[in-house]
Amino acid sequence: MRYRKLGSSDLEVSEISLGAWLTYAGGVAFEQTRACTEAAFAAGINFFDTANVYGRGAAERAWGEILSKHPRDSYILATKVHGQMSDDPQDKGLSAGQIAKQIDASLARLQTDHVDLYQAHRFDVEVPIEETIEALQLVVKQGKARYLGFSEWTPEQIQAAVDIAGPDLFVSSQPQYSMLWQAPEAEVFPLCARHQISQIVWSPLAQGVLTGKYRPGQPHPEDSRAASNEMSSAMGLVMNDKTLEAVERLRPIAAEQGLTLAQLALAWVLRRPELASAIVGASRPEQVHANASASGIELSADVLRAIDEALGDAPVRGQTLAPFAREGVLHR
Repeated sequence: MRYRKLGSSDLEVSEISLGAWLTYAGGVAFEQTRACTEAAFAAGINFFDTANVYGRGAAERAWGEILSKHPRDSYILATKVHGQMSDDPQDKGLSAGQIAKQIDASLARLQTDHVDLYQAHRFDVEVPIEETIEALQLVVKQGKARYLGFSEWTPEQIQAAVDIAGPDLFVSSQPQYSMLWQAPEAEVFPLCARHQISQIVWSPLAQGVLTGKYRPGQPHPEDSRAASNEMSSAMGLVMNDKTLEAVERLRPIAAEQGLTLAQLALAWVLRRPELASAIVGASRPEQVHANASASGIELSADVLRAIDEALGDAPVRGQTLAPFAREGVLHR
């Protein structure tokens, strides 16, 4: 496992990290969660990413139980704040009161006195950005988080925060990024690089599409995400006839390199120096080890050109935010 520096922080995170969305939030039994987490440690993964809203605290509680059995300095822990945490529609967002409440609740569930990285899960257009920044800075000042990050902010929102609090406010950005979702390359990557903000990317396997499990013209596997009505609509932008045909064209490229499709996809995102880590999910320990094996794989210029040709116009490029990102204007 290779490690990379996280932005302007002193944290060295594993190139492959383990995420808890859709899995340890309730989709995977506790013993499987434990097995996958222990497999991550065995594979050299030291970076674990979750959020308060995953299972409304379920993912944090699971990792609180499991990670508390490990020395606190043996792993780097990240969580997020923004999503609705109860049936109360007001129990969400990035107001000062909500951040103060949610950081304490997260720490209690995670059974720790601090997280290494506290991230604004989305931008809150209903709260003045100054209020959000001050509340996040207070979390750090109180020792409840070491560093701050954000997920799925627009370039304008990122720049506004930097203008107010300086480039040292955030050390990480967490956008969706994969062979099929290349949108952040246009503006988010270069803007963050200028301010020493690293990328921690989610869904580098395009929610499983880049593993090759879905084939054009064939029914989705019954146990797959796409078989779920809830997830199939969310996956629409990365899974359609065009993208599935592009993935088929990637198969021989991976085979020629002695790689799986997943290894090829992970190596492709890790080719970017802006990245600190690629977050992967796993429901079985063998998936953890398979994903971790992508660390250190370097793709030649010829292979990268072949990938671009195979993908054609299938990827989403440009300024588009991920489908789960909340858009809006800044409140000043």
